[in-house]
Order: sequence, then structure tokens, then C-alpha cells
Amino acid sequence: MNYQRFFQLFLFASLFLPGLPGAFSQSAPITRMGTTNTASFDDGWLFQRYGLQPDGTRKEEPAALENMALNDASWQKLQLPHDWAITGPFRIELDGSTGKLPWKGIGWYRKHFSIPATDTGKQIFIDFDGAMAYAKIWLNGKYVGTWPYGYTSFRMDLTPYILPRKENVLAVRLDTENWDSRWYPGAGIYRHVWLVKTAPVHVAHWGTYITAPKITDRDAVVNIALTLNNQSQKSATAIAQTTLYELDVLNRPVKKVAATKESIIDLNAGEEKITESQATITRPKRWSIEAPNRYVAQTVIKINGKVVDTYNSPFGIRTLEFTARNGFLLNGKRVEIQGTCNHHDLGALGAAFNESALIRQLNILKDMGCNSLRTSHNPPAPELLELADKMGFLVWDEAFDAWKKGKRKNDYNKIFDEWHEKDLKALIHRDRNHPSVFIWSIGNEVLEQQNVQLTKHLAEIMKREDPTRPVSNGYNDPDGGRNSGAATALGVMGVNYFFGQQAKWDADPRYANMPTIGSETSSCVSTRGEYYFGSNDYQNWQISSYDNAKPGWGCSPDEQFRTNAKYPNLLGEFVWTGFDYLGEPTPYNSDETNLLNFRTDPSKKEELEKQLEFIRKNNPPSRSSYFGIIDLAGFPKDRFYSYQAHWRPDLPMAHIFPHWNWPERIDSITPVHVYTSGDEAELFLNGKSLGRKHKTPGKDFRLTWDSVRYVPGELKVICYKNGKQWATDIVKTTGEMNKLVLSADRIAIKAGEDDLSFITVKVTDNAGLVVPRSHPLIHFSIEGPGEIVATDNGNPISFVPFQSHDRPAFNGMALVIVKSKGGAKGKFTVHAISEQLAEGSIEIENR
Repeated sequence: MNYQRFFQLFLFASLFLPGLPGAFSQSAPITRMGTTNTASFDDGWLFQRYGLQPDGTRKEEPAALENMALNDASWQKLQLPHDWAITGPFRIELDGSTGKLPWKGIGWYRKHFSIPATDTGKQIFIDFDGAMAYAKIWLNGKYVGTWPYGYTSFRMDLTPYILPRKENVLAVRLDTENWDSRWYPGAGIYRHVWLVKTAPVHVAHWGTYITAPKITDRDAVVNIALTLNNQSQKSATAIAQTTLYELDVLNRPVKKVAATKESIIDLNAGEEKITESQATITRPKRWSIEAPNRYVAQTVIKINGKVVDTYNSPFGIRTLEFTARNGFLLNGKRVEIQGTCNHHDLGALGAAFNESALIRQLNILKDMGCNSLRTSHNPPAPELLELADKMGFLVWDEAFDAWKKGKRKNDYNKIFDEWHEKDLKALIHRDRNHPSVFIWSIGNEVLEQQNVQLTKHLAEIMKREDPTRPVSNGYNDPDGGRNSGAATALGVMGVNYFFGQQAKWDADPRYANMPTIGSETSSCVSTRGEYYFGSNDYQNWQISSYDNAKPGWGCSPDEQFRTNAKYPNLLGEFVWTGFDYLGEPTPYNSDETNLLNFRTDPSKKEELEKQLEFIRKNNPPSRSSYFGIIDLAGFPKDRFYSYQAHWRPDLPMAHIFPHWNWPERIDSITPVHVYTSGDEAELFLNGKSLGRKHKTPGKDFRLTWDSVRYVPGELKVICYKNGKQWATDIVKTTGEMNKLVLSADRIAIKAGEDDLSFITVKVTDNAGLVVPRSHPLIHFSIEGPGEIVATDNGNPISFVPFQSHDRPAFNGMALVIVKSKGGAKGKFTVHAISEQLAEGSIEIENR
């Protein structure tokens, strides 16, 4: 499937096509699954920051900021999602592990709103998709509740405090001063917020659980477990019926396929009750990576013949089978997990969620051949799962980075005892209808990997709430987890890096039938466009892009591919990481938890301790990671083509690196490497053959010419597969910088929404070739109804604020992110100007 073309059609349809008519009571696209009377609550918020300020000073927090009568006229006006820390400034003295950004502080949000008289008697809820961290909520000065874990989605009941026909004031306090993280977590109400209105008798929050206990090509039996709430003061008799429809990529129902019989449910006042019903779909369309077919279950609740609630639940039909010998089978067909781990930030946008930014990331990963995502190391935004459902990604859905013992003083360990079960239930109940979710994870590299009882306790909670998927855990001490017996509580063994004793565990009777997956692999590090020669891969706080550099626990992609080939029974791998992310700039960070990777290897632990001491003394400027296959701006590194060659073997492709602009290296040895999906290749320099190389299956995953002496000109590779010409690539020595060339991932965006266009800027010579090692300062401006959201260039040591309209290119490239201004329709032009270079521009249309 051409995924870029797929989403061009997706966006065209969303802009121009009306809702479909039909039997479905909601013919327009469903903008929010769940109760149909749900509306975005993102607009019209006010914000004030107290405690630690961006410049390091402190602003004391006044008392009673939740009071209705508070004068908040001077507060900052904004729209959610909002990350208060991404505006910076970057500060060298701050921790590189969290991006050198001033994310710690106390944030207050207030919103004034009214409820019409017609809503009198309704239940009014507010749903937060995520708020970082320690959220406390008040309505009209009355305390409503709290939810401390910043990654969990949660609901608050506003009904007891709401004032119909009057102004209401909602207040939210967030505190990141008492939260610690190993990466940049963001700060604020960084995901969407929704206002939900229901009748007193209604489907509970995440109140449907849909499974398919019997699936054949002929039919599929669908089971709907429905949780109803009666929040009225009297008993009620409700009638529930669920109708199933096919669901298109725009969340529109296109065809009715089945319906359950009506269920009669008697509910006492204040009672919650679960009822089950079934329906059979004839010739079901299964969900798969190649064909991500979806359905929607619309549940209608009636009392005395009147509809009081309508609830939409998307789902998919597929079978999952995990085996220790034959790998993972989706719908009976083996699927190799070709996955990436990713943190939740969106680069220059920070933690503030944006769907178009996530779509762009997922399209890039699809193009590389990625088919699976690990939500490292926390519950994701709900939109990620919906997009995974639509696009055909499998998802490893993860809960925690710490249990009772913290990796940081104030991480999840502070709330574990009181909140772990609530957070696990919230994760599972929210996500268990998504066909993309195929593994639950209780944690990542926790300090209690050998704790049998705690591992069993957490796994049993997840199995109780959803027995249809296996539970796993990411082990960086897999031998300890297995030796202790803790891993016997799991359905799938997740191994982070250490596969040295895999053969031993495959033969151990306790684990002989337990499937194993690389829950975290490689950890290769590099900087896009940087190449160093000789034995030193690390210079000027950057890292060579020959794709051999890695921390002590990691390995090159090639080595991991060899491990996977050696153990074909492995389910596959999740590479650390798909994208660079803010914070955790290994090897230029002082994260002592990395020592835990060598708890059984004293010599490597001692070596790492020396490196950490060097980092502490030198305070590097690194503020984002080097792990990504793709840089922070979304530009592929060379490694991208390594994975594309391996994961998409039927795609004719070839990629030469490094670039060929080395005037200081005339006649010096300059190794040339090639990634290709072919099995052999011949390299030419200025038309002269440098020899033909052949891959040994299971051993070679790149072809290398390590004795090439540099002369300017043209490198060309011709690749072959099965003896036939397969793909070519050419790299040339370029001329001087001449102009700026702009291209956009989309030239038409929605007006009045947070729909973004990502514009790539290339610094080229007169022939249009990108000039490597070029870093001109570029000024961005807009003519017309558009605005600049952020700029970036992928440089992990740049301290230029992401909001700046002036950005130097980094190794020939830069990024500018734009959107419509004020909801106006029409065209606007983005200009890129740099001294002595021809200006670049591009036109974007708001529709």
C-alpha cells in the first residue's frame, strides 16, 4: 500500500466529502468515540504559571486560585493541548535527561463556561486524555478530585457542582515540581479535554468490552459486555441494543452487518451492572496490518421507549497466537514484529498532542517498513491507538517505567501503592477494544524484575481485566527475571538487549513454551549527516552516522539482525528508537540508571561510571537523543535505509553513504557503505568500478567498500537481486550553496483547526543537489492567513527555541511547521530567506 497516497485520500475526504446517509443514527464522521453527546472542551482556557519559572526564579503560588470570584482577566489565553515547558528557554545548567527545558513548575488552568437550562438533570462529566502531573480539579470552588499519573486518561464527575443557566468556573492545578522523569515528560494539560453529557442512566465510562470468541471465514461471534450506570435517585428499567456497522477510515459507518437482541436491565438507584449480549457477523472482514478493517458497535439505551444514551465503540476482528517455536501469528499467518519504541513528545511541538504531527510520524515509520509500536514507557494518547487501528500497526501498550522502587526520587514509586491498580484498569478499559493492541506491558526495566509476587500481582490485574492478550514486561535483566521465576507470570518474555543466553532459556522447561520478543533492541546512536573517520565516533557532542556507534548495552542494527536470524523463534523486535526525542541524550547524559544495565558485569559498569563522571564535569549541551532512526525534525538518518532494506525486502532500494563533499580528504581513505534490499552491488567512482560485493544471508546487512580514496565526482551503486538489476543510487560532489527549496507534506490543511503542514527546507546548489555540511541561517515569514508554529533542524545540541522564526540549517536541511491563522480560509505563502541564497517559498491552502 502507498501510505502517503492513502493519507492524501484520507485528508481529501475529510475536507470535502459529506457524511454518508444510512441507518446509522449519526451519519457524519464520529469525532469522539463513546457517548455521542461529547464535545471538545479545548477552547477558551486561561493559564498562569507559579513555582519555578522558565528563567530559574520562583513565583509564589497564591492561595485560593480555585475560587469562582478570582480575577483572572490577566491570565494567558490559550487553547489545549498545551505544554508550558516547550517554549523554554533551553538552559545549559538544566538536566540533559529531560531536555534542558524548564519543565518543572506549578501550572493553573481556569475555564469559564455555561450550561444551558436544557441540561438540567443530566450527568455532566469532564474527560482528560492526559494532564502532567498530579492533576487536581475544582468546579465553582468545590473540590472535584485528583489523578496524579500524568499519562493516564481519566474522568471527573462535575454533576454535583454544576450550575445550569449560570457561569461555571473550572480550575485545574498541575504540579511537575514533585514529579521526576528520565526523559522530557512535558508539562500541562497536554492532551485533549472533553465535556460529556448523559442521562442519569447511561453507559459507563469505557463501558463496553467487545471480544470475538469465535472467528471463522464464514462468521464471527461478537460478544459485547456492557456496563450500565444508574446515577439517579430511583430504580430504572433500561432496554439496551447494539448494532454493528463497518467503519471506514474517516470513522463513518458504511454498512450495517449485525445486531444483538434487546436486553432488559433492571437497575437500582446508584447501581452499576454488567450485561452481555452477542451478535454474529457473516463473512467478517478481519483486521490485519495489510487490511485494517474496523467495525463500530452502536449501543442504544432506552427507558420507557425513549433513547437516553447512544454509545459508539470501534473494534476489529482478528485472532492472535503467540508461540515459542513459530513466532507470532495474526489471523493464522506469521508476522515478524518490525517495531520501534517511541516516547510521546512530538519534537518541536513538545508533549502537546497534535494528530497531524502523529500522522506524519506514522507515515514515515510505515515507509520504513515498521509494523509495530511500543508505547515507551507509559499509556499513549488515545489517538495513537485509533490511528494504529486505521493504518495497520500493532501496539505494545505499556503502563509504567517504575513500580515500588523508583529510578528517580519522585517518579511513579511515590504513588504506586495507592494508584497502580486504578491506572492499570484505566489503561485496559480505555484500550481493550482496539484491534491494534496485541500485548499489554506492566513495565520497563523496573528495579523489581526478580520480584515474583509483585510481577504476578500486576500481571493478574491485567489478565483479570482482559484475558484475551498476553502480558509482558521489558527486562534488562532477563536472566534474573527468569532465574527467580518472576517471568513465569507472563505470557510473553520481553528482553531488552541481552539475548546471550536465549538458547539456554529456550531449553529450560519453565520457558520452553514462552514466546520471546526483543522489547528493546539496538540503541544505535548517530547524528544525521555527521561522519567521522578512524576509531572515534564521538566528536563535538555529535555522533558519526556510519551506524556503528552504540552504548555498552547496545549493538548496531546489523548485529541485532544477526541475532534475530540466529533465533528465528523470536517474535521480532522493537528498536530503540524510531524518532529522536527530547531528553536522554545518551552517551552525553549523566543518567545513573544506565548502570543497572550492567548489574552483572562489573567491568562494563566501571567503564560507564568513568564516562558518567566525565559528563558531570563537562556538562554537555546535548538536549535531545541520538537513538532515533529518524531525527527530531522527522528527517531520516542513514539508519532509516538499513531498516527499510531489511523490513521491506520486496522494495527496490539502494542508499549510499556518506555524502561526497570532502575537500579536506583528497586521496584519503573514505569508507563507502550501501544499504540495499538487493543481494549484491557494484560501486563506481567517476565511472570506474570499485568492485562487486555480495551479501551472505543472515550475516551481511550492508555492503562496504572501506578502502575508497576520496576524489570529487560521482559515486554510483548498481544493486542486483537474484542476478537481475534491482536498484541504483547516486551521490555527487555538489557545488556551492545557491538556493533554498521548500516542499510540504501537505499543501492543503483545514482552516480553524490544529491541522499542521510540515515544510522541509533544503539548501541546494544550482543543480538542485542538497549541500551537505551547510548551515546557513534561515529566516521564515508568512504572507497571508497562516502562522508559524515551530521550526527545527534535527541538531541535538541546538539551543535555538523551537518557536523562533530564525533557524540555521543543519547539514543542509531545516523544518518549519505552519497552520492556518484565526480560522481564515484561503492561501498563504511561506517564505524562507537566507543571505546570499535564492529565496524559497511555498503556497499552502486553508480549506
